[in-house]
Amino acid sequence: MSGGRQCARCGSPLAPNAHFCSNCGNSAAAAPGGVGRNERMLWFAAGGLVVALVGGGAVLATRGGGQSQAPQDAAQASDAPFAGGGDAGGGAPPDISNMSPRERFDRLFNRIMSAAEGGDNGTVTRFAPMALAAYSMLPAPDLDADSRYHAALIRMHTGDVDGAAALADTILKKQPGHLFGIILQGTIARFRKDEKAEQQSYKQFLAHYDAEMKAKRPEYAEHQRAVDEFLKTAKASQGQT
Repeated sequence: MSGGRQCARCGSPLAPNAHFCSNCGNSAAAAPGGVGRNERMLWFAAGGLVVALVGGGAVLATRGGGQSQAPQDAAQASDAPFAGGGDAGGGAPPDISNMSPRERFDRLFNRIMSAAEGGDNGTVTRFAPMALAAYSMLPAPDLDADSRYHAALIRMHTGDVDGAAALADTILKKQPGHLFGIILQGTIARFRKDEKAEQQSYKQFLAHYDAEMKAKRPEYAEHQRAVDEFLKTAKASQGQT
């Protein structure tokens, strides 16, 4: 293999122009060691708020193939993040150089949320930097509310509340009234114990809910449970049934 580069995590040889290791999925530009000590798993201590925001557990459709990725058990979740997309017989992980940037990001997001749902904090910590690196490589057409929502959930899991809040603000700036931005803002307010901001998010959610659902955005269908749960909480906060 020309260039002689090796993966910082597993030592596998890297293709000259590779952005990720085809064996373990680590960013080819990343230093070993994963997230820093300041990127703590704050959101697990907050009662699983982020896992709840996924809405459908870890069974999320990837945009490339349109098929759902089944939840992985704890042992599988600690393997290479793309292993779920390999052969059914459990062969080698696919060559991720052939994946689109969006598919790489979606695969990593699915693996992280599957691990989070199973309480596997180590896998979340290990793969979150890779997922955020993949997000940073998305072309402009893929920087939509759905990808920003997913990136915000990952940032929450690493304790980057400010980064998640910035993504929520961007969602609402690009698409005022988008429910994902409001859900993120409300959840962040709840985590920060900012009752005034939390109540404001519930009012804003209810004000935009009907129009947004009539728009039939596909991302709402993918996260229907999260939308339904936030709607239930928002109504209860306003004394509605």
